[in-house]
Amino acid sequence: AGKPLEKAITDISEVKGSDGKLYVSIIFDCFDSTPLGFAAENNMKASLCCHTLENAKKAYPTISGCIIHSDRGSQYTSAEYRDLIQRYGIVQSMNSAGGRCHDNARCESMWARMKEEMFYSQGDKPENHTTTELKTMIWRYFMCYWTNRRICTTNGGLPPAVKRQLYYESISAAA
Repeated sequence: AGKPLEKAITDISEVKGSDGKLYVSIIFDCFDSTPLGFAAENNMKASLCCHTLENAKKAYPTISGCIIHSDRGSQYTSAEYRDLIQRYGIVQSMNSAGGRCHDNARCESMWARMKEEMFYSQGDKPENHTTTELKTMIWRYFMCYWTNRRICTTNGGLPPAVKRQLYYESISAAA
């Protein structure tokens, strides 16, 4: 994406806690990998993805017109999700053939990095934490650490927030 809120990707990941499973849904901006919306619940129904969209709309009211790409999971093809996408003026994108694992590889890679950095490289396991603890830990990872401090090679070695700030500063300087 050439600018913020132009293109985004979304996906769900399952994280097993000591007291059950947590399903986490995030929308990432393709411009700089900023998390635009986040939701975590104990099920992976369409409402989880709708809550993610609602949170993105609250945080970024100008998200209308953005293309959001997902896999063809039942959550993203549900009437509930499609109605919300339409109401917000968001353009839905998904592979028409379905079942292509590479279709959402960028999101899958972000999930893998999070799990590796938060748990496995630390000698920890998600199962050592409750789903309530995991929800807080994952939110902090993406909204605090990932956004503000994690170096992203796709951003030229900059954290997402820094790349975004430089983009808006360049627009102000050009005006």
